[in-house]
Amino acid sequence: MEERKLGPLTVSAIGIGCMGMSHAYGGQPEDASIDLIHRAIDLGITLFDTAEVYGPFENEMLLGRALRGRRDKVTIATKFGFRFTPKQNGTSQILGFDGSPQHAREVAEASLQRLGIDYIDLFYLHRLDPAVPIEDTMGALADLVREGKIRAIGLSEVPPEIIRRAHAVHPIAAVQSEYSLSTRDPETAVLPACLELAIGFVPFSPLGRGLLSGAVRNADDLGAGDFRRTLPRFSQDNLAANVGLADRLAELGKSKGCTAAQLALAWVLGQGRHIVPIPGVRTRAHLEDNIKALDLTLDADDLAAIEAAVPTAAVKGTRYPETHILGAAR
Repeated sequence: MEERKLGPLTVSAIGIGCMGMSHAYGGQPEDASIDLIHRAIDLGITLFDTAEVYGPFENEMLLGRALRGRRDKVTIATKFGFRFTPKQNGTSQILGFDGSPQHAREVAEASLQRLGIDYIDLFYLHRLDPAVPIEDTMGALADLVREGKIRAIGLSEVPPEIIRRAHAVHPIAAVQSEYSLSTRDPETAVLPACLELAIGFVPFSPLGRGLLSGAVRNADDLGAGDFRRTLPRFSQDNLAANVGLADRLAELGKSKGCTAAQLALAWVLGQGRHIVPIPGVRTRAHLEDNIKALDLTLDADDLAAIEAAVPTAAVKGTRYPETHILGAAR
């Protein structure tokens, strides 16, 4: 397995986003998720990404159970930064942001317990709290590093000026943002800032939440509780146009002897060696398909052909609804 660096951490070139195993996309039986995590480790994947808000709490506990006896083989990333309601009737509501120093410490301690580990490898601020100066949040995180409770600090979905201010307090190991052929916003300023400051970049949803793989053909493919039903790109009208882009990618993949998902992941990987995508997976077939992206070699002509097949301007719908709190965090 190819390895890449996120600050002081050496990780597999592709990681796993664990959210969908228990949150947002409908979840699945715990035994199936644990089996999948074990298979990922066997295949050489070492980076596993979770967060307290996934569930809430359930995803961290799932990952902790799956990694018992395997802690020395993996890098564990988790996140803090939201306030949310207790889960009732199967759902929990995000109320707002909390990047306060006290909250950072409280969540770190609770996450350690839920994961059943002595330290967190990579602890992200999940979203910027506009009410708390980033310097205050970073001061608390730096204290946790000095205490050995976390090894490295990450930021998620933040603009370049926040990256610079945070990095001036303590080195940032990784910035996480949505990035794929269908979401290329980070290229404007975030990716250049990461490259300049030698910060790793971790794309979540590198397959466009399944859009680029062709796995979602119409709204009926999404379960009743699937988070994507609320996203503009997956509305019936927009989805019809977006599926056409996935089909073009699949056709291009045939010429390379690969799937659309492999081609989309290889494109992300080809944007720089400081980039470590974390596609979400829930089946062995998708896991093993994704890993084969590392076997693809793309030259400049290949990259240009891929971008021509999925031009950003042709993607219909925004990432989030206009009033969605996750979108507002940008």
